[in-house]
Amino acid sequence: MKSARPKVIHELAGKPLLQHVVDIGRALEPEQLIVVVGHGAVRVQESMQEPDLIFVEQREQLGTGHALAQCLEQVTAGNEVLVLYGDVPLIRAATLSQMIEQGQDAVVRILSFKPDNPSGYGRIVRQGDLSVRAIVEHKDASPEQLGIDECYSGIMVIRGDRLQFLVSAIDKDNAQGEYYLTDVVDIAVANGDVVNAVICANPDEVIGINDQRQLADVEAIYRSHQAELLMAQGVKLYDPTRIDIRGEVTVGRDVEIDINCLLEGTVSLGDNVRIGANCVIRNTSIGDGSEIHPMTSIDDAVIGCDVSIGPFARIRPGAEFDNTVKIGNFVEVKKSHIGEGSKISHLSYIGDTEMGAGVNIGAGTIVCNYDGVNKFKTVIEDGVFIGSDTQLVAPVTVARNATIGAGSTITRDAPADRLTLSRAKQVTINSWSKPSKQEES
Repeated sequence: MKSARPKVIHELAGKPLLQHVVDIGRALEPEQLIVVVGHGAVRVQESMQEPDLIFVEQREQLGTGHALAQCLEQVTAGNEVLVLYGDVPLIRAATLSQMIEQGQDAVVRILSFKPDNPSGYGRIVRQGDLSVRAIVEHKDASPEQLGIDECYSGIMVIRGDRLQFLVSAIDKDNAQGEYYLTDVVDIAVANGDVVNAVICANPDEVIGINDQRQLADVEAIYRSHQAELLMAQGVKLYDPTRIDIRGEVTVGRDVEIDINCLLEGTVSLGDNVRIGANCVIRNTSIGDGSEIHPMTSIDDAVIGCDVSIGPFARIRPGAEFDNTVKIGNFVEVKKSHIGEGSKISHLSYIGDTEMGAGVNIGAGTIVCNYDGVNKFKTVIEDGVFIGSDTQLVAPVTVARNATIGAGSTITRDAPADRLTLSRAKQVTINSWSKPSKQEES
C-alpha cells in the first residue's frame, strides 16, 4: 500500500477493510470472532473497538496455515471454523452461508470462483465434477491444469472435529519455507476426507486488495453495488455512477437523489425526499416531502417533514428541524431546535438556540453564542420577527411575537409583542465632502 498504516485499516466506504469483513462474519451469528494480527498489530486492534473480538498475534509471518495454527488454542473444541481475509471486503454473507450449508458431509469446504483471467490463481482440481482432489498453484500447474477456469479464493470452512489434526499436519517443506493453508486439502484427501468446493457466482466478491489501485477498483464496485440496492428499492438516481454510499441508508418511496452526493453513516430518507446535486449527508434522518437543495452539508441532524434546506446551507451536529421549516442559502445552524414553520432564509448563523414556531429570521442575523471561553443559549419564542443584520448576544430571550428592528444588537431580553431595537441616532454631516484623489508629486 506504500503506507505506514497496516493494510487492513485502510478504509473502504468510510470504514476499515477489516471492519467490513468482521461485519460480514458477525452477520453469520458465530460463537467466536477471532482476528489474527501481525504487522501493526496494536494499530489494528485500536481501530476495532469491539469487546467481543478475540485477537491472536502471529509474531512471525510464516504463511496462512501458520496464521490459523495460532488460533487453535482459542477455538472452542468442536467448533467449525470459517477462514476469511481482512483484505477481501466484498464477500457477502449469503455466499458464505451457501458454502457453509452445502455438502455438510465434507470435512473441508472451499469457496472457488471463475475469473475472466485465471492466470496467477491456484486451480481447483476435481474428481470428475464432484469432490475436490487438489488445489494446484499456477506455477506448479501442468498445461492441462492451466486450462481449468475454477480457481481458489482462499476462503474455506474446516469441520471442528478434524481442525486440530489437519492444521497441525501442515508442514513448511516448500520453496518459501511457509505453512500453506491450501495443504489442508491435500492432507484431507490423503486421509480419505471429503473436500468440496462451492463456486462463488460473482467473482468480484473475492477480490483481494494489495495496493491503492486495487482499493480504488473495489471502492468503485462497492459504490455500484450500493447504487443498485437503492434503485431496487425505487430510488431515482440521476446518475448511478455518481453517488457514494458510506454507511447504511434506508429509504421511503419516490426518493430522488441528484449527482455527486455522499451519504455517510446512518441516513434515513422518508417518502418523496429530494436530494439536490453535490450534497453531503451524514448520520441524519430526513422526513417525508423534504427537499435538500444543491451544495448542502448536513451532519448529525434530525429533519422533519416538508422541510426545505439550501442551497449552500451547512447544518451541523445537534440541529433539529420541525415540519415545514425553511433554511435558505448560506445559512449555518448548529446544536439548535427550529420550530414548525420557522424561516431562516439567507446569510445567517444560528447556534445553541431554542427557536419556536412561525419565527422569521432576517438576512445577516447571527447568534453570538460564544464569549471566547463558554457557550450560551438563545431562546426565540413563537412568532418572533428578527430584522436583518441583527446580532443576538447570548444568553438572551426574545419573547413571543416580539419584533427586533433591523441592524440591532440585542444584549438583554426583548419583551413579548413589542418592537425592540438598538441604533445610534442617524445624523447627516452637511460639512462633509467626498475625498478627492491626490496628485502624485
